[in-house]
Amino acid sequence: MNRTLLSYFFLIWLLTPLYAQDEDFTILDHWVEYSNGENMLQLYLNKQAYTLLDERDQKMATLKTRQDWETRKQEVNRIYRDIVGAFPGKTPLNAKVTGVIKREDFKVEKIIFESMPGFHVTGSLFIPNKLKGKHPAILYVSGHTELAYKSPNYQHVVINLVKKGFVVFAIDPVGQGERFQYFDPETGKSAVGGPTSEHSYPGLQCFLAGESINRYFIWDGIRAIDYLLTRKEVDSNRIGITGRSGGGTQSVFISAFDERIKASAPENYVTSHRRLLQTRGPQDGEQNYYHWLASGVALEDLLIMRMPKPLLLVTTTRDIFSIQGVREVYEEISKGYQALGSQENLAMVEDDAGHSSTKKNNEAIYSFFRKHLDFPGDIQDEEVTLFEVSELMVTSSGQVSTSIEGESVYSLNKELANELNSQLNEKRKSDNYLESMKKDAMQLSGFESPTDLEYILDGCHQRDGYRVCMYILKGPDDEYVIPLLMAIPDGDGIKPAIISVHPEGKEKGIELEELINEGYIVISPDLIGIGETKPAANFGPGPAFGAMILGKSMVGMQASDIVNVVNFLKDQPNVDSENIQAIAFNEQVPALLHAATFDTSLKGVALIDGPESYYSITQKRFYDLPLFFSWGVAGALKSYDLPDLENIITERGGRVIRSNTDDDSRLPDMFVELPER
Repeated sequence: MNRTLLSYFFLIWLLTPLYAQDEDFTILDHWVEYSNGENMLQLYLNKQAYTLLDERDQKMATLKTRQDWETRKQEVNRIYRDIVGAFPGKTPLNAKVTGVIKREDFKVEKIIFESMPGFHVTGSLFIPNKLKGKHPAILYVSGHTELAYKSPNYQHVVINLVKKGFVVFAIDPVGQGERFQYFDPETGKSAVGGPTSEHSYPGLQCFLAGESINRYFIWDGIRAIDYLLTRKEVDSNRIGITGRSGGGTQSVFISAFDERIKASAPENYVTSHRRLLQTRGPQDGEQNYYHWLASGVALEDLLIMRMPKPLLLVTTTRDIFSIQGVREVYEEISKGYQALGSQENLAMVEDDAGHSSTKKNNEAIYSFFRKHLDFPGDIQDEEVTLFEVSELMVTSSGQVSTSIEGESVYSLNKELANELNSQLNEKRKSDNYLESMKKDAMQLSGFESPTDLEYILDGCHQRDGYRVCMYILKGPDDEYVIPLLMAIPDGDGIKPAIISVHPEGKEKGIELEELINEGYIVISPDLIGIGETKPAANFGPGPAFGAMILGKSMVGMQASDIVNVVNFLKDQPNVDSENIQAIAFNEQVPALLHAATFDTSLKGVALIDGPESYYSITQKRFYDLPLFFSWGVAGALKSYDLPDLENIITERGGRVIRSNTDDDSRLPDMFVELPER
């Protein structure tokens, strides 16, 4: 019988077979050796990260003299500026005051400016009354709350600072306050979720283009300093920055790239990169640099960039960021400050609290700025009268997107992606572009060819006409395992095989009973990060970001897993090793495409509902793919795209078909015929 792969596949959506309720396809839980499936991915990535961090630690241990530390500072400055990329040229700020609020001892000017043409930043400038001469100014950046600096906790610190005589400019970060990137006027909320989603959702598009969304956060901060320096009230030599949580992140990042910031007091963010990976793992999009650890630097190097300028680490012992880590960072950079003769510029305060501000820490911040911005006075943290959120609104509607026509991270990154795509189109004109792009795909995805083949049979379930066997397939260097199911039709003889990769896991992937009944062996794995190895990370995209900062990708690792499964099939005596094909669904399509590009054993692939290209993802404001980023390769658009991989496969005689499960009208034109048996 001559049948087609996709015709069989389409039937599975109509067939839901009923089997014995006692079937259990969970494999790892009853193995002590492999029962930690939910942490396998993060532990595997961490081990590789520790190797890079060990190399950094060895280098840091050699720093003794002032020149050693100056050289390290220059080195990390160069690396960070390379991985962040060139900032845009400075353009007119076009700043406007949209309103003024007056209080007894200060006033608030509502400010909007353009950090780039059409890219609007909202903020409030708090100015003490009865100013005499120029005053020190603080840039206040807020953490992950929808209200941004209008949140009561953040207002408290801002108002305390202005009542102590500081000029304070509090701005809304991207995706927060009045700068939602995906504001839905009907619901009055973000269409993609809270602040972390507002950052990571466009952040994935930025990663595809080889950049990090933190570039926009940093640049907004730099331009906010530019605005402060246009004000007659501000002393340009006495600029500080502070913020808690995500504001602590921004304080570290912005002050590393702007020499004009004299004093920086990041709160509830700093820890060592090693302790971060050991605890919470990588966080949302703007907290991760493109190929971060792979470039030879870590979180703590951002603090080295600004040595020997004044720095206060504001911490709590029960913070979500490891207190042990921040103590270790303090110990390390203390050596640098000492070598540079500026130990008095480094300080650390900690309080016994969770991820929050405390009276003790607030007063340490006020004292720090009093000292290092040469502005003596009281440091008492006092109760203050807060503003209603509506009072501080800068735009008429409460959101830039509905008040002013302008740019977004999506639209700006879209322009960059267009430039990269034009460059790729030129590259595609060369005779050897396919071979070149194959090498680029292998390098950027972090693909590694599987080495030793080792597997364990974990039992079988007999069904009507076939049995389903469970296996544990060893992954790279035995660092993780791949649970898989193999449906084997009854009867002897050599049979063709189909690998089925589904994002919902091996149980879903094995639902190809029509194929099995026709005599095909169907094998479905839980690739790393799927099914029984789905991460338990507190932040969903964290493990994928962990791969990205290592110069790897989930796509590359899962492609390696697929090739490992191919090798497993080739080792089975009842499998026709010359007739192995595969199906991938949804976000697993890129992994299969990469696998079939790197391993010619796969004769044909069917791609169901997956992304057609990385470029197309950057061209959509809304894309229907998970934040887990199991589908993306950071930096891919600098060198290749998914259609290039399809061309590589078809050029060698392989077969590639695409289909949408909601559009069966296209199926007759897309059949991949399996050989006669």
